[in-house]
Amino acid sequence: QVQLVESGGGLVQAGGSLRLSCAASGNSFSNFAMAWFRQAPGKEREFVAAISWNGGAKHYTDSVKDRFTVSRDNAKNTVFLQMNSLRPTDTALYYCAADARLAAAQAMRVNSWGEYWGQGTQVTVSS
Repeated sequence: QVQLVESGGGLVQAGGSLRLSCAASGNSFSNFAMAWFRQAPGKEREFVAAISWNGGAKHYTDSVKDRFTVSRDNAKNTVFLQMNSLRPTDTALYYCAADARLAAAQAMRVNSWGEYWGQGTQVTVSS
C-alpha cells in the first residue's frame, strides 16, 4: 500500500513563500501521476496543481498560475509545491494525491482522481 505524508505547511504573511513536500512510500513512485489539492474552511476541495509521472507535464488551476510551481524528484520519492506571493485566500489544508491509472491532466476534471491521499498540511496566510 502506498502512503503519502505532506509537510512544510505553516503560518506566513501575505506575499511570503512556502515549499510543501509530499513523501511517498514504496518503490513505484515513478509510475504515479501526482497532484495537490486544498480545502479551505466552509469550502469544497479544490484542485491546485498536478505533474505527470516523469515531470514532463504540469497543470495548475487559474488562481495559482504563475505563483505556484509543482515538481518531483523520483529518486527521492517526493513531490513538491513551491508557493510564492501567497495570499490570504490561499489559506487551506493542502493534500497530495497519487494515481497510476489516470493522467495528471485529468486531476482537475475527474472527481474520482486519486488512488492514494495524504493526511494534509495546513497553510495559513495572514494579511
